[in-house]
Amino acid sequence: MKSRLLFVAMSGVRVRDPGLLALGLTLPGFVERSKVIASLPSLGLLTLAARTPDDWDIAYREYDELPENAAESIRDEGFGVVALSSLTARITETYRLAAELRAAGILVILGGLHVSAMPEEAAAHADIVVQGEGEPVWETVLRDVKRGNYLPVYASTDVPSPTHFTPGQPVPRYDLLDPSRYNRLTLQTTRGCPLHCSFCAASRTISPYRKKPIPQIRRELEAILEIWPEPFIELADDNTFVDKRWSRELVALLSDYPIRWFTESDISLAGDPALLEALARSGCAQVLIGLESANPGSVRGIDTRNWKHLRHSGYRESIRTIQDHGITVNGCFILGFDHDDASIFPSTLECIDSLGLAEVQITLLTPFPGTSLRQQLVEENRLLPGKGWDHYTLFDLTFRPARMSVDELHEGFRSLMRQTYSEERVRHRKSIVRQCLKNLRK
Repeated sequence: MKSRLLFVAMSGVRVRDPGLLALGLTLPGFVERSKVIASLPSLGLLTLAARTPDDWDIAYREYDELPENAAESIRDEGFGVVALSSLTARITETYRLAAELRAAGILVILGGLHVSAMPEEAAAHADIVVQGEGEPVWETVLRDVKRGNYLPVYASTDVPSPTHFTPGQPVPRYDLLDPSRYNRLTLQTTRGCPLHCSFCAASRTISPYRKKPIPQIRRELEAILEIWPEPFIELADDNTFVDKRWSRELVALLSDYPIRWFTESDISLAGDPALLEALARSGCAQVLIGLESANPGSVRGIDTRNWKHLRHSGYRESIRTIQDHGITVNGCFILGFDHDDASIFPSTLECIDSLGLAEVQITLLTPFPGTSLRQQLVEENRLLPGKGWDHYTLFDLTFRPARMSVDELHEGFRSLMRQTYSEERVRHRKSIVRQCLKNLRK
């Protein structure tokens, strides 16, 4: 009889600030993007599912769809092992579920971005912690579990592994998903980001920057098409178009299929006309770009090569170039950098309006574990007391700002949210989307 293993994803966005939560419930645009994020499946767990030996009987569930008595229900279904993956904002719920599962006699394995940054903390809540990339150690973990002789921590850095994706890797188990539950599916073409911004937990915590071979991406894309013939795909990349030659090959591949897709990029995309022409023909609906701040002083030195500061003055022309090709830009701004004072709120709104963005995302600076930003704030004793991991939502303040009071940043952010997502501005941005679609048909 096969052993039963359940993968449980802790997805979604949880805002704690009551005022912002109430406000968010009425803000079009903000709510739409939050729903998209909340509904994405965990690609990391599907990737490990593909590397699970055949002598395991496996299943995949979303935590929010489990019954109230989740641990008892999972035990009654005969699962002896549960693998959980969570980001920081939901790690407290993850630890709570892990405790209930262990009390029910189920072995718990924890992994993911937060756990990789805080393995000692996570080890107190699990039987096994997987630190870093799961692929190099997963089969060893399960072999040791079968033997009943496993380690408390398995780290990908402790085993020899290639510095790049290799061809012929197992394809993520998309077949475990019910596609009717999701409004888009995820596919990863790159991992990590070479810019390494001070606030970014994703750029190096799991792995350095890597690109997948194009034939591997084709195999994974065709696996998605087997369960969803005309899907909307969100590339689970931190910065897709770093290598422009490889990017043109990627976009040519995506153009071969009846898909619509979304990804994240840096602003250098605007400087490659051939890539933009190909994107326009490929079904790319939108690119999300981290513009970070309206204040050029706030982006000075946030990445290792001062890359974003050097391009800040060209944002408007770059966005116009991308959108002229029929590709909408979702511009992301962060509030709370050390150069920000109370003037950042009106200047951000003015910047958003002047850039002509089709969509906007604004968040609070958040010191996620494993980042140089967090290290700085810890050394300066600026983390707010009583703000546990469930406040690390990108919308709740967790530190003392340098040039504002906590209340000024709170109130300024709420006011900026109200104005950015007002009906009038959302209506205007939708008109920009319609113009982009006209540009696409030219």
